[in-house]
Formats: sequence, structure tokens, C-alpha cells
Amino acid sequence: MPKLLHINASPRPQSYSLRLAEAFIDAFLKAHRNFGVETMDLFRTDIPLFEAPQAAAKYIVLDGGEPTGPDEKTWKEIIDVADHFKSADMLLISTPMWNFSLPYRLKQYIDVIVQPGLTFTYSAAEGYKGLVTGRPVVLALARGGNYPAGSNEASLDFQKPYLETILRFIGFTDFRWLIVEPTLMGEEAAQKALAAARAQAAEMGKNF
Repeated sequence: MPKLLHINASPRPQSYSLRLAEAFIDAFLKAHRNFGVETMDLFRTDIPLFEAPQAAAKYIVLDGGEPTGPDEKTWKEIIDVADHFKSADMLLISTPMWNFSLPYRLKQYIDVIVQPGLTFTYSAAEGYKGLVTGRPVVLALARGGNYPAGSNEASLDFQKPYLETILRFIGFTDFRWLIVEPTLMGEEAAQKALAAARAQAAEMGKNF
């Protein structure tokens, strides 16, 4: 059965980004009954640390070698997480904006999976080449303010540009965006924005 992997990066059970993702999933499953969905809650998932042993193993790989002994064990943990990520036929990432960027658990997860030989390669002839190809990614983002393109506020947005950059780096080319904003400028404005974004999410899921 093909799988949609939903990566949830909010610790709040009623977060705006999660409610946006749920609207997409509900409509998507009604229209694509052959798909299964796995939700990965990053605040309740055991993400490996990336410290000195893991970094040592990474540099062995970058130098064209194979980690052995303790380095092999730590690298195997990284491989397992990256393989799980790559096992999905379709990705959905839901995340709030924290301090103009990402929650630290999502950044930790990205730092674990973006590894040489696992999600990208490098050669003098081709440069960097992403290995996670042939699948779409839906990004459900919540932001407290508004960040319209070309505005002064847009220069503070390190959430959407970073996610697109790092995912393109590892091979993604098919991006679908769902954004709810502003969520911190009054309850009325937040609920109006959420309703509109959820309607868009449901339509996208139905017609994906």
C-alpha cells in the first residue's frame, strides 16, 4: 500500500498547522482509499542525537569510507531514520513558525536525514545531487504574522524559504503549499484565516 508520511512538528494538539494538515488528510483519504497514512509526531519521536560520534561517521562517509566499530553503530541509527523518511511515497510536513524559523525538533530531524550517500551525493562532475526524487511534498505552515512577498516582513521569513531550499537540495521538485496566517493578530482574524486555509487544504487533498 502506498504511504503518505505526515511529519508533525508542533507540540500542541490543537495547533493551527496540525489542523490544516488534518483537513488535507481527511479529504485525501476519502479520494485515495488505496493510501495509508503514518503520522510522525516529532515531539514524541525518539530522534537520534547528532553529536561527535555521528559527525565522525559522516566525515568517514564523505571521505569515501565505510564507518566501522562504534562509528558503524551510530551511523546505522542515522541510516534507519533516513530510510524511514525515504520509504514514503508522499510527504506532508506540518509546522508552525518559531522565532521566524522552525521548531528545534524539526531542525534536528532535518539535520539527521540530510546526509551524504543517504539523501544526497556529491561529485566533482555533477556537484550536489539529491536522492529523494519522484514524490510530492505538501507543506502546511502556520505563522503568527503576515509575510507577503516583497514586503519588509518577508525578509524575516526563514521558515518557508529554508524548507524549500533544504528539500530541493535532497531532490524534491514537486511542492504544494498550505499556509495559515496571521494566527497572532486576534482570534477573529486567526479563525477566519484558519477556515480559509482548511478549505484550501480540503480542496487540495480531494483533487491531489
